[in-house]
Amino acid sequence: MDAKQLNALAGEVERSLADVFRRFEAISQENTARVMEAFQEYRVSEACFAGTNGYGYDDLGRETLEKIYARVFGGEAGLVRTTFVNGTHAIACALYGALRPWQNLLSLTGAHYDTLHTALVE
Repeated sequence: MDAKQLNALAGEVERSLADVFRRFEAISQENTARVMEAFQEYRVSEACFAGTNGYGYDDLGRETLEKIYARVFGGEAGLVRTTFVNGTHAIACALYGALRPWQNLLSLTGAHYDTLHTALVE
């Protein structure tokens, strides 16, 4: 197949997928509108992007971002961190969000790995 035939085939495939691409674009526009509405609702401003001390105390940007995530994704609250230190930390945070203190976690594939032990067992 030469370059001319390849370009013709690519054009034909692209035309056949036009409806799919239009749907992707519509979804993208809907989601962008949802995010922009959340930015407006929570009054995102330059102050949200200011530097912090790293401890998360009175961090307007992080608090605002978490509210935006909750609104956009339909959650009760959001936990958004770029500073999970490792996979165990991320898994433990997810489990703390999903399980209540009195609930048990049942592992069907065997014991959890050792680094989760101290995070999950009292």
